[in-house]
This record gives sequence, structure tokens and C-alpha cells, in this order.
Amino acid sequence: MKIGIVCYPTYGGSGVIATELGLGLARKGHEIHFITYRRPVRLAHFQANVFYHEVDSEDYPLFEYPPYDTALASKIVDVVHYQNLDILHVHYAIPHAAVAYSKKILLGQGRYIPVVTTLHGTDITLVGNNRAFAPVVEFSINKSDGVTAVSQSLKDDTLSLFKIERDIRVIYNFIDFERFRKTNKEHFKKIIAPNGERIVAHTSNFRKVKRVEDVVCIFKKIVEKVPSKLLMIGDGPERQNCEQLCRELGIGNDVRFLGKQDAIEELLAICDLFLIPSESESFGLAALEAMACEVPVISSNSGGLPEVNIHGVTGFLSEVGNVTEMAQYAIQLLENEEMLAQFRANALAQAQRFDIENILPEYEEYYREVIRKSVNKVE
Repeated sequence: MKIGIVCYPTYGGSGVIATELGLGLARKGHEIHFITYRRPVRLAHFQANVFYHEVDSEDYPLFEYPPYDTALASKIVDVVHYQNLDILHVHYAIPHAAVAYSKKILLGQGRYIPVVTTLHGTDITLVGNNRAFAPVVEFSINKSDGVTAVSQSLKDDTLSLFKIERDIRVIYNFIDFERFRKTNKEHFKKIIAPNGERIVAHTSNFRKVKRVEDVVCIFKKIVEKVPSKLLMIGDGPERQNCEQLCRELGIGNDVRFLGKQDAIEELLAICDLFLIPSESESFGLAALEAMACEVPVISSNSGGLPEVNIHGVTGFLSEVGNVTEMAQYAIQLLENEEMLAQFRANALAQAQRFDIENILPEYEEYYREVIRKSVNKVE
């Protein structure tokens, strides 16, 4: 198949999943065309069957802001027409599903292109729920030829927030075990924890919804009982507040803020525990990446996290904001070597359910199903 993928090219989960999906499909022989305003962060090297089409959104004196939606729609028309794509897969409901109206232009040229929209989370729970965007999100979903959600929780949220006429297929996010796996990084671990301290990690975009200050508060309670180091991986608006909180709590020497990292798997390989106390997670890709590296997870029980992190098996779940209980669970694991070893093994086994090699066939079959239903379709 010739597949067009429209996504955000940034470090966010939707862009990462879209890029990894495209690369995985390319390895299976499909022709993949990425359409976005910048080369995706994980599209760093040449790969057979992969093409990149940059959306040029120039500044014009007439417009206060560059008309990205219009530029994207025009680029979609161009790529579909000249590359003869079979299907278009857009990730995130705003603006990508909306600009897929470009298929109307193609229809006027005698060409119908089926569109699959994947909902990733904040496009529904935050952006889509905004009154200014809600009608567009609802229209975009209903006008898609196929719709997928990355968890059952997100599907349920979408159906409760909007009047959806389309069936929504749950196809989970995935992990590439060629990249995310536990490797021997003992020399690296000794640099971070020279005295054999436990290593705890958190990775996110440091927005309020991630509750990164809770991570610091949980770690404060952990380090009072278990000698530990905390790795804060990522960057965002709440980083400065977190750094200040670490100083106020007197744990600054035990916390390292590492910023955005491309090789997150090398950091996870040396960790003993992963914290993700988010207020909302549509799936919990960061948790899955940790589990693939045999790192148990302490998380909130919100959104799709309970579909990934199994309470008492791969880690523990607590109510959002219950930092005391999360810390207690963390200490329980870190103080019990035998229990920690069992949870590591359980985390890996659970992560293997989401192996990209298991998920790719689900997307391939869904594409074929949507294409079959779109044959000779006229709107």
C-alpha cells in the first residue's frame, strides 16, 4: 500500500507513534509518505520506502498568522495526486482531521482518498472539549472513513463528549523492542548513582496535566527511606517550578533535570522505578517504554494507564494526587529485591503484548477494510 501519514513532528506521543508506525510499515514493504511542517524527530536516518513532504507555510502580510491548515490541505492534495496514495492516515484531531477535507478537492478531480483518523488523547480531552473547537472535532471524526483510538478509555471519553456516528476501533499504542529493551549500562549507572543508590525516573513534557510536582513530592518521601536518585527527563512549562521545589525540599543534589533526550532507552536501562502520576493519560506511552526496559511503574489510575500498568503485577496504581500512597508503594518495591525482580519480569511480559510486531497487522487489516469500503464511494 501507498500510505500518507500526517502528524505533528515534535516529541509528543502522537508524533512519536505516527513516525514509528510509518517506519514499521515501511519495513514491511509499504510505501510511506510523511506530510508535515518539519521532519519528525524520530525520522532521523534514511530508510527504504520512506518519503518526506514538507508543508511550506509562509508568512504573508495579509495574515496575522501563517495559514497552516490551508497549506497542509494543499500539500495533501499534491502528494495524494502525484504519489497516487491509497489511503491517508492523520494523527490528532486538530488540525489534521479537519484539513482532510482536501479529499473533497481530490473528488472534484475524480479521485477519492479514504482517510483514517487516530485520536491520541489531548485532541479529545483538552483541545476537542474546548467549545471553540468541539464542532470541528466532531465533524472531522464523523467525516473520516475510519477512526481509531489508542485506548478503550479514550474511546469511551470520545463517545461521551461528542455525538459520534462512526465506529471507533481501539488499536493500542505500541513499543519497538529493537530500541526499547534493557541493556547493560552499568558504567553509566555508576555515574548517576556512585554509591549504589536506587534510580527513579520520570519523563514527560512537564505540563500541569503531568503533575510533575507530585513526582518531586513522591521522591522526597522515597529518599527519606531509600537512598535514591531521580532523573527528570523532558522539558516544559513546569520545569522551573519543579527545580525550585527540589531546592525548597532539600533534595536538589539527588535530582537531575536532563531535558529532552533522544536516547531515552539508555536512561531507562539503568532505572529501578518509573513514576507517572498524571492527571490524565489517554494511554501512557512513557510507562510502556519503561516497562519494555523492565522498569516497574507507579502511576495514577487515570485514563488508559490501568490498561497498561497492572496494579500489583507490573507496578501500582493510586488515585490522582495521592502522593503518600504512591510513595509507600514505591518504597515497598525498592526495599524488597525479590519483589522488585518479579515486578521487572512482569513489566516486560506485559509490555510484550504491545510489541509493534503485534500491532502493525491490526493497522494493515484496518487500512484494507477502510479501502474496501471506500471503493467507488462518492460523497
